[in-house]
Amino acid sequence: MPSSKTFLTTEQRHQLVTAIREAEGKSSGEIRVYFEKHCKKELMDRAVEVFYQLKLEKTKLRTGILIYVAYLDRVFAIIGDQGINEKVPPGFWDEAKEVMAHYFKEEQFTEGLLKGINLAGEQLRNFFEITGTDTNEIADDIIVRDE
Repeated sequence: MPSSKTFLTTEQRHQLVTAIREAEGKSSGEIRVYFEKHCKKELMDRAVEVFYQLKLEKTKLRTGILIYVAYLDRVFAIIGDQGINEKVPPGFWDEAKEVMAHYFKEEQFTEGLLKGINLAGEQLRNFFEITGTDTNEIADDIIVRDE
């Protein structure tokens, strides 16, 4: 994973936001990507904390998904809310994380994130089709702390 102060270019940020919008545009789910330099707690504890800070559990169908990245510590997690977790195949999040990790090991950070967003979006489309009453419940922008 990148380690410089400005680890994402403007183009990379745009690619990620576009991927989120495309994934959400075909489902009633919500995806958020959150970056910070260091994970100061156990990885999953911190990811769950951020999940609730971002109010991803507040979506109508409980379909919030968080991709959490502590880029200087080179750790990340991908987690979903109750609604999506009840639908995805067992081990899906671990499989998605393995795919992303493969790209990260090859120093293809943006590509790994895009793949993770796309995999999450596929699951959302499979189980939560978009309806005429869907609204964008969570902002699509990415969050970068400590930059």
